[in-house]
Amino acid sequence: MTSLNSRKRVTIVGGSIGGLFAGLFLRKAGWHVEIYERVADEIKSRGAGIVTHAPLFDALRRIGAMPDGEVGVAVEGRRVFSSSGQIVGSLPFPQILTSWDRLYRLLVDAFPREQYHRGVSLLSIRQDASGVYATFDGGRVIRSDLLIGADGHRSTVRAQYAPAIKPEYAGYIAWRGLVQESALSETTRDAIFRHFAFSLPEHEQMLGYPVAGADEDMRPGHRRFNFVWYRPADERTELRRLLTDKSGNSNGVSVAPTSIRPEILEEMRRDAEQLLSPQFSEIVQRAELPLIQPIYDVTSRQLVFDRTVLLGDAAFVARPHCGMGVTKAAQDASALFDAIVDEADLDAALARYQTERIPFGARIVQHAQALGAYMQAQIASAEERRDAEKYRTIEAVMKETAASTFLENDSVSLAS
Repeated sequence: MTSLNSRKRVTIVGGSIGGLFAGLFLRKAGWHVEIYERVADEIKSRGAGIVTHAPLFDALRRIGAMPDGEVGVAVEGRRVFSSSGQIVGSLPFPQILTSWDRLYRLLVDAFPREQYHRGVSLLSIRQDASGVYATFDGGRVIRSDLLIGADGHRSTVRAQYAPAIKPEYAGYIAWRGLVQESALSETTRDAIFRHFAFSLPEHEQMLGYPVAGADEDMRPGHRRFNFVWYRPADERTELRRLLTDKSGNSNGVSVAPTSIRPEILEEMRRDAEQLLSPQFSEIVQRAELPLIQPIYDVTSRQLVFDRTVLLGDAAFVARPHCGMGVTKAAQDASALFDAIVDEADLDAALARYQTERIPFGARIVQHAQALGAYMQAQIASAEERRDAEKYRTIEAVMKETAASTFLENDSVSLAS
């Protein structure tokens, strides 16, 4: 390592997957790392599924967090089911699907517990020639040589330095949920469980794939099936209705799964029976505690603000169709590590990081927007609708969803 890294300190705001990747990479570079997470209890994802790509495994290996056993559940290919349940498309596409909880556990177990601080919220940041000063609730001030904002799509760090960059609602939501493998009928399990599967109602998309069970159990019969159902929802009317909880309150951003109104859940399940393939309808009926996720885009034009850096979802948020969110966060951290180790000074390293990661993040956001455009509640013109529909074909859905092939011939490399 170069002298740049000796005795340097970094404060990371955000203790989710992006923050942990950054922390582990910078520890590898010889830095002293402290992570501050606003959630007081251990972070839980409610079982969200994660699509893996080769660069994610590369990053895990580089920081020594690749497990000896399985990372996730392997599928053999992709299938599209008609509304009657017939297979109308299939594609060999071996892939490993994991869960957010599984990946988080691999990372948090590799990071020193005493340097991971829970229940601490960032209030403000100031910088001068001597370093970066982060003020947290309770008045605690932490000085470091570098601060990394890895605090998600509604980043407090980004809000201080780039307040004009805000999440932009995409015009549709995703219903997400899990069902126990053992709860599925044998017919549905045989048809769907070894595949990344789809059902394609008009202007909607349902997809699903297997993930580990409780406590990351990979044994057949003990796993779960993760589904994501994209549905249009106008921001001023339908989104507000969906996000109004049992008490009649709405923050316009989210609603806790336990607070979703019973009539909304009943309506969703009724629609599943009418619109989805029988396999997916069964999955929805038997799902445990479904949740509503509004879909957003975030595109940052600047990632470095003196000695403060944005990383992961704090920098760019692409709609989930690319399946690249976690992989991109790992690559961001890997690229920052390489720049810091290779460059002679920190300013040059941060400039290199920004130059590399802005076009990469923008490319993913743009492709995800194209994949999801046909599901938006509002599209300005018939021409835009026609352009959007090209990604709705069975072939395009199977080949483009959660696949890294769209970047293979691009000047931006997936390798870190």
